[in-house]
Amino acid sequence: MSTGHHHQPIDLTRNQSLVLGALEKAEGPLSAYTILDRLRDDGFRAPLQVYRALDKLLGAGLVHRLESLNAFVVCAHPNCHAQGMIAFAICGTCGKVDEFSDAVVQERLGSWARENAFKAEKSIIELRGTCAGCLNG
Repeated sequence: MSTGHHHQPIDLTRNQSLVLGALEKAEGPLSAYTILDRLRDDGFRAPLQVYRALDKLLGAGLVHRLESLNAFVVCAHPNCHAQGMIAFAICGTCGKVDEFSDAVVQERLGSWARENAFKAEKSIIELRGTCAGCLNG
């Protein structure tokens, strides 16, 4: 079963599809407990059901966890994991999240890691601030 704008060859269970759907419909990042609340009518009763689905979706690269918010968003760029570094700009006013990748930053981080014999397992950058819409609003 595939979702609207992702084309990964992954078969999602009903629970995984429902969790992904809740994130796709959301205006911004959702915590696991918010997802649970939104899916109660679909038979979700325990946080573990949500966490299991999220683990699978994270592993498949369909969603991202925003560490600073302890919340989840749908991946905006289906191929972003191949790029190695993912960055998020998170607006503290409206909650909007923009996902992007920057080759210059990625190269700088990679060269620092090589120079310092540091083996990076993942590179996620979170910028917290105010988006253009809120600044100009």
